[in-house]
Amino acid sequence: MENAASLNRLELLQVADAVAREKVIDRDIVLEAMEEAVQKAARAKYGHENDIRANIDRGTGEIRLARVREVVEEVENEATQITPADAQFQLEGAAVGDFLIEPLPPIDFGRIAAQTAKQVIVQKVREAERERQYEEYKDRVGEVVNGIVKRVEYGNVTVDLGKADAVVRRDEMLPRESFRQGDRIRAYIYDVRPEPRGPQIFLSRSHPQFMSKLFGQEVPEIYDGIIEVKAVARDPGSRAKIAVLSADSSIDPVGACVGMRGSRVQAVVNELQGEKIDIIQWSPDQASFIVNALAPAEVAKVVLDEDANRIEVVVPDDQLSLAIGRRGQNVRLASQLSGWDIDILTEDEESNRRQAEFTDRTQIFMNALDVDETIAQLLAAEGFTSIEDVMYVDVAEIAEIEGFDEEIATELSRRAQEFVEASNAEMEAKRVELGISDDIVNLGAFTPAMIVALGEAGVKELDDLADLAGDELTNSEDGILRDFDLKLENANEIIMAARAHWFDEEESEAESGAETDGDVEGSEAEVPAS
Repeated sequence: MENAASLNRLELLQVADAVAREKVIDRDIVLEAMEEAVQKAARAKYGHENDIRANIDRGTGEIRLARVREVVEEVENEATQITPADAQFQLEGAAVGDFLIEPLPPIDFGRIAAQTAKQVIVQKVREAERERQYEEYKDRVGEVVNGIVKRVEYGNVTVDLGKADAVVRRDEMLPRESFRQGDRIRAYIYDVRPEPRGPQIFLSRSHPQFMSKLFGQEVPEIYDGIIEVKAVARDPGSRAKIAVLSADSSIDPVGACVGMRGSRVQAVVNELQGEKIDIIQWSPDQASFIVNALAPAEVAKVVLDEDANRIEVVVPDDQLSLAIGRRGQNVRLASQLSGWDIDILTEDEESNRRQAEFTDRTQIFMNALDVDETIAQLLAAEGFTSIEDVMYVDVAEIAEIEGFDEEIATELSRRAQEFVEASNAEMEAKRVELGISDDIVNLGAFTPAMIVALGEAGVKELDDLADLAGDELTNSEDGILRDFDLKLENANEIIMAARAHWFDEEESEAESGAETDGDVEGSEAEVPAS
């Protein structure tokens, strides 16, 4: 810009065209930047308090300068305002609200002015370039791109994508992976953000979807949509599991991903620096899918708890280490892949635990129902887990248990009812002693024992309960009702019911406020009539 003074009109337009082509931005944006630069230089000459506008003719390149003042009734700033009387000398019929435009002679750029103009233009062009980059890449999140390593700083890699720069942070690289300037790199765009210093394009080589996209490039059936990648779990640089499903029953999804002699999966493994990949057949049956996900370990039995989203997997003793994997890697990846919490037990551990649970239930029945061990064991063996079960189950159903008759069943049901009623009476007395509000009882969502547990934790009024979050009731470590079979979904519903009176109060206040407004308006209307 040092020679801006010597630029003729045609050269000015040629420079604008050249910059627009080089930076791949609109020519008008460059010319607007030039206009702003000229305005800045003109204000430095004529005074910064003046409102000076510059215009570059898009056809001829001619620069026109003008001073703009607003016509106002009372002048507060003489540099930007003028009265209608003074404006009449230059603009006949000038009225308040009009703008008076006075042409100014063109200025010659000095060295300082030219340098300032250059900085303005460079800044404006840079901003336009950043905006273009953001617009181009914001919708490309989820793509795999190739680039050249531009520089490496503190483990973070800056990548030249051709039209923009991107960054691979150190924690998004594969372990023990290093790049040098000039290396080619392939990565996954996981985020694009507009930041003050320009759009930040974030790349990753450790993201699970990077592996999914690589398989899409290597396996035509995935690209064509015949095979779908249902889930991916990765321990970057070490091991991964990918679950696939075929829409065509004649095509084996696992075989298609492995390829002839493992050529397809090997291409992905090579890109990921030798990361071991287990390809698994996805199944809508969660138990079957989790058994597949734990491969290569063999599974003897699975028990699902859908409410808690947990699954208990029983494996032979010699398969335990294989199922868990080194540092828990195999079970951790299987859990990530399936979305279930997985507990792994050996057959001996499961047997011992079942026996302990059976013994505990037997003891509960012996103590609460005052029966001998044989009867208590029969109840436990039939699947009864609590005294409430015995009370609520039909007498005829209990009588059908081998070794029982109707007389024994009736007596057991009576004793169970007596025990539950006595227990409830004891809990009711505790509730009153703790000072727990009837409002909590009236929700009808808690057993007496649960209400006492709430009171002992300081939850005694409806507002105390309404202030809680669902997991504060159900959390397995410190939840107030962790010892009771309360699901998080149910806990959230109960808390919302406890908050209902808040909304009722707000509506009542709003209605009373509206009535008060109506009374005021009515009294004002009556005054003139009187």
